[in-house]
Amino acid sequence: MAGYSTESIRNIALTGQSGSGKTTLVEALLAATGAIGSPGSVEQGSTAADFDELEKAHGHSLETALVSLQHAGRHINIIDTPGAPDLLGRALAVLPAVETCAVVINAPAGIELVSRRMLETARQRNHDCLIIINHIDAEGVDLSVLLNQIREAFGDECLPLNLPAEQGGRVVDCFFEPESSAATDFASVETAHTEIVDQVVELDEALMEQYLEQGQSLSPEQLHEPFETALREGHLIPVCFVSATTGAGIDQLLRILAELMPNPAEGNPPQFLKDTGDDSVPIMVVPDAEQACTGACVQDHASILCRQAGGVPYPPGYCCKRQPAVYRQCPQTVPGRAPVLFTGP
Repeated sequence: MAGYSTESIRNIALTGQSGSGKTTLVEALLAATGAIGSPGSVEQGSTAADFDELEKAHGHSLETALVSLQHAGRHINIIDTPGAPDLLGRALAVLPAVETCAVVINAPAGIELVSRRMLETARQRNHDCLIIINHIDAEGVDLSVLLNQIREAFGDECLPLNLPAEQGGRVVDCFFEPESSAATDFASVETAHTEIVDQVVELDEALMEQYLEQGQSLSPEQLHEPFETALREGHLIPVCFVSATTGAGIDQLLRILAELMPNPAEGNPPQFLKDTGDDSVPIMVVPDAEQACTGACVQDHASILCRQAGGVPYPPGYCCKRQPAVYRQCPQTVPGRAPVLFTGP
C-alpha cells in the first residue's frame, strides 16, 4: 500500500441479488480504468472476480473477490460479493472491511431479497450506502416506477445523482453539471439536482443560509463536506443508473466512487467489541497513527483485506497470504483505517 494516502483510498462492497450484474459491472469498471484490456464474460468464465472453476461452471459468484483500480488519483478497492440467498452470510461478512456498501439492483427484476437485506443491514451498521440500478437498457423496464419503489421501500433519502436518457442508452449527470439541458427519460436534471442539494444542506445551517442567498449556485466543492455528513448519518442514499453491458453510466459511476464516496477517515468508525457474550463492550476507535492497530480482516479467494483503525493494543504490521501460509512483518503501514491487501513475499 506504499504510495497511497488514507485520503486517496475508497473501499466499496458491491452487493445485491444474483443476476443483478455485479461481476459484469466490476469488469466494466476495470476495463474503463485500464486495469484490464477488455471486459471478461461471466458466460465464458473469463472475469477477473469469478476465477474459481466452480464459479465458472455455475455462472455466478460463490466467494467474495477483491479487485483494485485507479481513477482520478484514487485507489479504489471493490469487493465483489456472491448474491445467492444461501450465500448471504459471505456477503454480510465483508461489511466491516469497507466504508461504503453499494447495492446493485437489477432493473427488470426490481428490489429482490438479497438487495433489500444488504441495504437494511448496512444501514443498521451505519455504513454509507449507494444504490446502483443496473441493466437500464433492458426492454420494457420503467425506471421511474422502479425509483419510486426504491424510495417507498427505503425512504425519501434515496435520490438520483444521474438520470437515464435515450431509453437507457446513456446517462446524464445531475450533481456535478446541474446546468445541463440534456433530455432525460423522466424528471429533469434541474429537479434532481435541487432535491439533492435540499437534502444535503438540511444538516448544515451555515450552508443552508448561504444556499438561500445564492439560490442554485452552490458548487460541488461547497457541497462535499455536507454531502459526506449526509452519507454518514444516513440522511442521503445516492442512486445512480448504469448498464454494465453497454457501458452507459460507467464513467459517471467512477466519478461518484472517486469524488463522493468516503475515504477511510470520512466514513463512520467500524464497530468493534472487546471480549465476547455478556462481557462484550464497545470500543471507540479513531484513525491515529500513534496508536496500536485494531482491525477487521476479511478473506476472499486468495487474500486478506484488513481494515485498520486506532484502538486497543494489537501487534501491528503483520500480514499473510492464505496459500501458502506466509507471515511476515510489513516494512510500512498506512496511518488510519486504510485497508491492506496482503500479498506474498
